[in-house]
Amino acid sequence: MVRRGSARKGSGRRDHRSRRGPVLSVPPRPAPAVTARTPGTRTAVAVSPHLDDAVFSAGGVLAALARAGWSVRVVTCFTASVDDPCPFALSTQLDKGLPAETDYMALRRAEDTAAQRMLGVLPPLHLPLPEAPHRGYGSAPELFASPRAGDTVGAELESLIRPRLAPADLVLAPQGIGGHVDHVITARAVAATAPPSRTCWWRDVPYVVRAPYAAGGPPLGRSADAIEVTVDIGAVLTRKIAAAACYTSQLGFQFGGIERVGGVLSAVARTEARRTGTRCGHGEALKAGSRARRLLDTLFPECPEESRHAR
Repeated sequence: MVRRGSARKGSGRRDHRSRRGPVLSVPPRPAPAVTARTPGTRTAVAVSPHLDDAVFSAGGVLAALARAGWSVRVVTCFTASVDDPCPFALSTQLDKGLPAETDYMALRRAEDTAAQRMLGVLPPLHLPLPEAPHRGYGSAPELFASPRAGDTVGAELESLIRPRLAPADLVLAPQGIGGHVDHVITARAVAATAPPSRTCWWRDVPYVVRAPYAAGGPPLGRSADAIEVTVDIGAVLTRKIAAAACYTSQLGFQFGGIERVGGVLSAVARTEARRTGTRCGHGEALKAGSRARRLLDTLFPECPEESRHAR
């Protein structure tokens, strides 16, 4: 089911409810075993700030693309292991019950590899950039403040992702809802390097759990024609939940335990469907550029034609 929305931005709850975009349904078909790109295959690249963000936020869309035969890869920006971390950085693993001698990022990279396999996409690409606590952000409030003047990681990130994004048919990236500095830097880097018409901006989970009507991107005005579309992820929701459950080191902090992952992600998907005024039971919303919308419109031909126009 598809409804066309407006490109106008709004900041209030009522505005968000009124901007109804397309609803794209995932056909019930078996997921293909994706191992490598073949000639003529459509490609999607998701740029994830951290080792879990893409799956938590857009795992349903990524799984749906893979089921449709696309070559899908997640590129995660901040994954570098750091020897002798500063006290604040070390605290982020100690408070999860991991001993100081554990290579926290190696553990998380392994979790991410398992999650991508569960999702049915290509093996992930882990960029060798350090997370914010290793770049001089020394407290939780600093993580949610503006990027530091001396933090030059954004330029390095742009150079690393530019060749990955140029040939992609579809680029997915965070809107930066929640304001985490790594998410903001990632969004800015994608806005500076990806073709705006081919870019989709996802709503950042778990931040939208706490603020379901929060406004976000696209950043820097690069995608002025972006319209919010809603992808019906009901057919792949269990796959998304199973992939999210692979991030075992993060589940207690982000969801309150592995037993709550399915409930939280299902609730988010229901809320997103209601927020966008769509009739699907579980959705993921993206702000999509013009070419991205055309690709998504043609991706799932089983969507009822009578629902393709705004009401």
